[in-house]
Amino acid sequence: MFSSTTPYKNQLYADLKRDCIKNKKLFEDPEFPAINSSVFYSKPPPGTVEWKRPGEITESPHLFVEGISSHDLNQGEVGNCWFVAACSCLALKPNLWKKVIPNWKEQEWDPSYPQNYAGIFHFQFWIFGEWIDVVVDDRLPTINGQLIYCHSKQNNEFWSALLEKAYAKLFGCYESLDGGNTGDAVVDFSGAVAETINLEAEAFYKDQEKQDRLFDDLFKVYDRGGIISCSIKAQPHEIENMMENGLVKGHAYSVTAVKRVRLGHGLIAYFKNETIPLIRMRNPWGKIEWKGAWSDSSEEWTQVGNTERGNLGITVEDDGEFWMSFTDWCKFFTDADVCRLINTSLISLEKMWHEVVHFGSWTKNAEPLLNRCGGCANNRQTFLQNPQYMFDVTKEANEVLFSLQQRDKKIHRKTGQGENLSIGFSILKVEQNRKYRMHDILTQKSVATSIYINARTVFLRCTLPQGRYVIIPSTFKPLMLGDYMLRVFTDVDSNCRELTEDKPKIKCWSSFLGYPQVVSHVYVHSAEGLQNQDTQGGADPYVMISCEGRSVKSPIFKDTLQAEFATSAIFYRKKPGKSITVEVWNSNAVKDEFMGQVVLSAGLKDSMDPQRLQLRKSGRQMADEMPGTISLRVITAAQLTAM
Repeated sequence: MFSSTTPYKNQLYADLKRDCIKNKKLFEDPEFPAINSSVFYSKPPPGTVEWKRPGEITESPHLFVEGISSHDLNQGEVGNCWFVAACSCLALKPNLWKKVIPNWKEQEWDPSYPQNYAGIFHFQFWIFGEWIDVVVDDRLPTINGQLIYCHSKQNNEFWSALLEKAYAKLFGCYESLDGGNTGDAVVDFSGAVAETINLEAEAFYKDQEKQDRLFDDLFKVYDRGGIISCSIKAQPHEIENMMENGLVKGHAYSVTAVKRVRLGHGLIAYFKNETIPLIRMRNPWGKIEWKGAWSDSSEEWTQVGNTERGNLGITVEDDGEFWMSFTDWCKFFTDADVCRLINTSLISLEKMWHEVVHFGSWTKNAEPLLNRCGGCANNRQTFLQNPQYMFDVTKEANEVLFSLQQRDKKIHRKTGQGENLSIGFSILKVEQNRKYRMHDILTQKSVATSIYINARTVFLRCTLPQGRYVIIPSTFKPLMLGDYMLRVFTDVDSNCRELTEDKPKIKCWSSFLGYPQVVSHVYVHSAEGLQNQDTQGGADPYVMISCEGRSVKSPIFKDTLQAEFATSAIFYRKKPGKSITVEVWNSNAVKDEFMGQVVLSAGLKDSMDPQRLQLRKSGRQMADEMPGTISLRVITAAQLTAM
């Protein structure tokens, strides 16, 4: 992973440190100098800023003091509780923070070898699909000798302050970190997939079944190394106001544990095995806690045995960390960011996902077929101008995860251009043999649509039946320009790829062999009353659609005479006068059995509504049999771009 890390601003940590040691000087970062513009662009901090190195703040500076802990961090003057909450979560995950703080032992101050100190540090962040190595000097902004931004409880511990400086460098200055999303920072620390859950809209606390499912999901996320944070919506005048129950509005909290806690005492509790779902939170301020049930000194803890309490590490002090019942958490918090570490390893005992990543841009062009910023599906005339990505679900049904991320805008806050675009995506089920871009959605079926929101990332999880699909990422309004990253996760390889061609290419031999002049779309809805002579009960039918030597086969339906195929195919036809054939077959391990067919003549009238036609089973001694009926729809178009 680290071999592919890209140095930010082409600054190579090892080379810069070696030069500083050789020349016996401390590093001063020309890309993020110790001046006011690196601190703010509009709102100066309350006092005169002095830049000091850790050795000028304390006598014995260290990167870590007694290890790394979620209790290390406290928020400073800038309103970046979202970043501090993410750091608290990061501190709980050694496999993550050791990526973000690489070679941490080498970077640590070593009193035995003071000559190795060069005033230079580096950190790594997963930015828009790649790991970026960010170098900083250790000059930190202070007022009256005190750090004014993120700092540790121990005044000689500096990992959090230096990490924050590297993150501020990425986005231009410290003030650019004023206001953000915890899930975004977690993604930048890990490459996780972020999902936002609206606890208020879903009203989980009112529905025990939904609440139990959510808890089980969050328990798995946390147990598998994922990171969870949450907040309470607030009006502008309510931000960071404390409620009567001790929770703070408009403030990000990190989730530091998700547990089923055993109730009762001694062996009785063990055999009775009665549990309650609890969740542990941390306030980035390092103080001010929840006052309700299961708070530090609440009477509910008398229901829990001493051993269980010891395992949970219950402390009665105002350190910003507290427990809540999961029901209360669902009731009082309005939003949660769930960051999943998706397992794509081929060697694992956990569920393995196959990931495909695509990078693209919403771009403007005077030529409509080259325009790629058509807006959402409300804009019917331009929607299909957006980028289109095709993927296949090859299993009978498959859970698919989608993540659409736009490039972070915080670096543009200095110029007033720091607002995210409203983005989202639609998923359409298309013909099983489609390989060209869509130009008409009349024949397509939308199966899922994400929300459209001005968040950095939009996530959707859904279960799709077997078939071919197209995902269309877009901005909400047309002609909005920007870059995006699309990630698709499936159980098996989905062959996800971008559709770049609008129609078949004209080749040198097209004038001799013919060029497609008509596009035909065939949609087989269902088949009923199928006669099956060789088996008792139902058949295992499938549909075969054929045109000009090309065929499309539907999935096989098990043990039924009333199949709901919902299968479609698209054909670019060189000979419009030739027929299209729809056949129904019964799958058999030895030899498939022909059950009947419909031959669609060239003169068949186009229709958006399904037509019910009789299947014919030719070749019998006495007469053709009628093995059932089939419901289908045929649409032809004179222009290739009509489909």
